[in-house]
Amino acid sequence: MELVQLPNPTATRIRSRTGFSPTLGELLKHVEDAQNDNPNAPTQHVLDLNSTPNSSHPFVLSFTNLTYSVKVRRKMILSPCFTYSNHDLLPENDATDAKTDNAATKILLNDISGEARDGEIMAVLGASGSGKSTLIDALADRISKESLKGSITLNGDVLESRMLKVISAYVMQDDLLFPMLTVEETLMFSAEFRLPRSLSRSKKKARVHALIDQLGLRNAATTVIGDEGHRGVSGGERRRVSIGIDIIHDPIVLFLDEPTSGLDSTSAFMVVKVLQRIAQSGSIVIMSIHQPSYRILGLLDRLIFLSHGQTVFSGSPANLPPFFSEFGHPIPENENRTEFALDLIRELEEAPGGTKGLVDFNKQWQLKNKRISEKTLSGIPKVSLKDAISASISRGKLVSGAPAGTSTSNDSNQLAAASSVHTFVNPFWIEMAVIAKRSLTNSRRMPELFGIRLGAVLVTGAILATMFYHLDNSPKGVQERLGFFAFAMSTTFYTCAEAIPVFLQERYIFMRETAYNAYRRSSYVLAHSIISVPSLVFLSFAFAATTFWAVGLAGGTTGFLFYFLTIVASFWAGSSFVTFLSGVVSHVMLGFTVVVAILAYFLLFSGFFISRDRIPPYWIWFHYISLVKYPYEGVLQNEFDLNPPRCFVRGTQMFDSTPLMEVPEALKVELLKSMSKTLGINITSSTCVITGADVLKQQGVTQLSKWNCLWITLAWGFFFRFLFYLTLLFGSKNRRR
Repeated sequence: MELVQLPNPTATRIRSRTGFSPTLGELLKHVEDAQNDNPNAPTQHVLDLNSTPNSSHPFVLSFTNLTYSVKVRRKMILSPCFTYSNHDLLPENDATDAKTDNAATKILLNDISGEARDGEIMAVLGASGSGKSTLIDALADRISKESLKGSITLNGDVLESRMLKVISAYVMQDDLLFPMLTVEETLMFSAEFRLPRSLSRSKKKARVHALIDQLGLRNAATTVIGDEGHRGVSGGERRRVSIGIDIIHDPIVLFLDEPTSGLDSTSAFMVVKVLQRIAQSGSIVIMSIHQPSYRILGLLDRLIFLSHGQTVFSGSPANLPPFFSEFGHPIPENENRTEFALDLIRELEEAPGGTKGLVDFNKQWQLKNKRISEKTLSGIPKVSLKDAISASISRGKLVSGAPAGTSTSNDSNQLAAASSVHTFVNPFWIEMAVIAKRSLTNSRRMPELFGIRLGAVLVTGAILATMFYHLDNSPKGVQERLGFFAFAMSTTFYTCAEAIPVFLQERYIFMRETAYNAYRRSSYVLAHSIISVPSLVFLSFAFAATTFWAVGLAGGTTGFLFYFLTIVASFWAGSSFVTFLSGVVSHVMLGFTVVVAILAYFLLFSGFFISRDRIPPYWIWFHYISLVKYPYEGVLQNEFDLNPPRCFVRGTQMFDSTPLMEVPEALKVELLKSMSKTLGINITSSTCVITGADVLKQQGVTQLSKWNCLWITLAWGFFFRFLFYLTLLFGSKNRRR
């Protein structure tokens, strides 16, 4: 790896040293030269994956005596007498302990030690359940430090979580990508998140194009990722895209959890070949792999075989034959060495003594080879972590960690560069813009989702408009209005339930990106809150315009405006509530069940089925936290609290909904005259008995004005967005305990 100084752009020509397609470094150098018209601009450094790293500043990741255990709840077994007995679960000598402790301890990692160097690929092998992924998680700081015992150092310095997040990347086993983005767009958004603002967009785009060439994705650059319902790239290409989004900033340490899982042999080989080039560029590559082929084995530099959390072999692939030969199980000449080792380990695991003999033999083997390696490495000077990071940045690595304008011409500046690694590359407003653009791009290519939601709103509005068409000002009209408003306001909340899968589908993408500080959690919450508003406003207008005049609601233009704003506020509060629940629950069906149940409770306590005055005291608190209560009371006041007041019950209409309703009209008039004499008030057939204000009193809508109801509904939306942020802040750590 060399420090690249930019020449004059007029003298620069893009030329490959081999005569074929230009390398990543050459492409980036070409763009750097083209953009370097300003003589005062800071010098940019780029990475050439085909160059050899400078061995004078090596990185060595060492881990010593890593031990990790978890408590497993014991299964309850009923004895013939239908009583629970711990003796049925444990050997005789453990039965006493079980009386006081119903949790067993399972050791996942047991005294694991080793080291990984830059320029090399270290592979962790073993059968399913051997602890491969657990070891990768331990090295990648994805296990709580309180639970993990042992030490992990980089160049002798203990790795802090903040530093590791910046200098490393973690590629999960599952390909977590947005399905409707193209390969180039996916990598470009990753570049926007991980590369510093000091790099112009053209330089970021050049880096993406060069990375696409290095990953072998040029033919698929404009193809969408795809999912079950949309045809996209192949499995091997998806895996290389997953790797690309995490190496866009050229990390020093790269962790991968079974990157070849589910791929055919050719695709798996191409993936590991890419990892080899990444390692040769000066990175430490640590990966777990289930059963590598012969070709893949030739690309690996160090192997660690695990069995039930213990190391049974650690060393280079070339040491496998002598190791197993000395153990008494020589590897046949024409047999795959890793397959033979894994088969032998599996046989030993099923034997009575287990792999204890192989574990002990490996410890003796490591002691013997440790003395030899110490003599070999005694002449190599040790380099501090700060010096190594500074030198690495000066060679173009760790782009997100290099502050704009930082020079590395002398030792003091190198130390400053190493110590000034940023927690986040971009300010929050840029993060918000990128998140919003990515989400809108992905959603725009699936218009059917919004179309279905709009269709549901329009169909519901049309049914309500025809069912409650032109309500009159009668006692029945009052009851029908109450029913319309209760159903309409609750519908706005129920139609928001479709937002549950949105975050649940993005949850693991979010956890992967925020685990290594691609953006702030607050930026994610604010961006998704802002981009949801236009669609909510459009849906609200469609529903309000469909129902307001058809039902015959009062208030004219100002009444429609408040009705529309209340529906907007209801959609906002409902969307925020559902979004918050999607951050709490982890399963789609569970989320729908919880949302439907809670919204039903909100409607029950809203004041429609039973007025506030009639709700039992021990349930009154639920009335005040009901989301449906406030928009429901707001639209009721918008309809009934008018000036001049409207009359809804006149004279003989007071007998409606009573047994006297069937009495002839003349007799009703006589009854009114008798009531007038008794009460001393003249009541005729046209006398107004109940106005809109009386309806509100009967419904218990007297505490808040309609505008206060609107503001409270909006405030509920902001409150649940804040709760959603807290769930992301404290509930999405993506770390084992």
